[in-house]
Amino acid sequence: MAGIAHLVIMAGGVGSRFWPMSTPAVPKQFLDITGEGRTLIQRTADRFASLVPPERMWVVTAKQYAPLVREQLPEIPAANLLLEPCMRNTAPCIAYAGWKIKAVDPEAAIVVSPADHVVTDVAEFRRVIAHSLAFVTDRPAILTLGMKPTRPETGYGYIAVAAGQTQGILPVESFREKPSLAVAESYLAEGRYFWNSGLFLWHVRTLEAAFRTYTPALADLFDRMSAAFYTPDEQRAVDALYPECQSISIDYAVMEKASDLYVCPADFGWSDLGTWGSLHTLLPKDECDNASVGDRVKLVDSRHCIVHVPSGKRVVVEGLDGYIVAERDGTLLICRLQDEQHIKEFSR
Repeated sequence: MAGIAHLVIMAGGVGSRFWPMSTPAVPKQFLDITGEGRTLIQRTADRFASLVPPERMWVVTAKQYAPLVREQLPEIPAANLLLEPCMRNTAPCIAYAGWKIKAVDPEAAIVVSPADHVVTDVAEFRRVIAHSLAFVTDRPAILTLGMKPTRPETGYGYIAVAAGQTQGILPVESFREKPSLAVAESYLAEGRYFWNSGLFLWHVRTLEAAFRTYTPALADLFDRMSAAFYTPDEQRAVDALYPECQSISIDYAVMEKASDLYVCPADFGWSDLGTWGSLHTLLPKDECDNASVGDRVKLVDSRHCIVHVPSGKRVVVEGLDGYIVAERDGTLLICRLQDEQHIKEFSR
């Protein structure tokens, strides 16, 4: 399967919920948020390294982040960086990559992955991806990975399958928006709901057909752009036409309308790492449920906290319960975890 697989890494977001670590100048996908020595986008490429060669990896990102991508992923050819002149959500991003890949490899199987997710069981991840690539190569189906929920999470969308079906690749019954806590608890109890991972797999022909069927205006725009692909005029054409794309997610544009849509239930230690709370859940904790990144952090009489500071920064936190303490480049955030939805406002 690796011989015909292409990977599309979506890396255009600004990660505003991870301020002050993540900023518009250097968003979270280009940071080592977990303190393990590799940035999130590097870890994403690493996970796929045995399945997809670098020349078949593509990164869609904002023009201003091109130097960061080249610095952190030098193995990916510069020609495989697709530079968006403006943010237009995930549907145009995926269409851009799909039309580019179709022009050079009309038999490609494509994996679409966000740049900022975390996976703890990489071996299982690779097994699931290889199995899923085989599935989409053999049939005109769209496949998404559904994470088996471990808690009643209100920050994720959900994918529903028919009752009694939880094993193997399954038809999708419906997508569900981020639920209330009570609804999330009912989803967990029913056992037929999975977290929507944002990882998609499809043959390039299936991708093209889906856009032509469900978002013909977008398909038309990329038909027009594609006349300049692989020529010196490509970026000029993209800069001129891309802003005309509707700003819409792939879920709304395609997934919630598609008929041949399947989900592969998976369990490989996944987190979308969208908030400080999700990072707290992911990281190892001490006996008081505190998590920290930084080599000189000390917590005293504190519980349920997350502290994130640069290496070498000495920090002592005393007497806090359920707080975020984060510092980067001279900016310090101290915020209750339960109020982290306000962080976007604080960063303005």
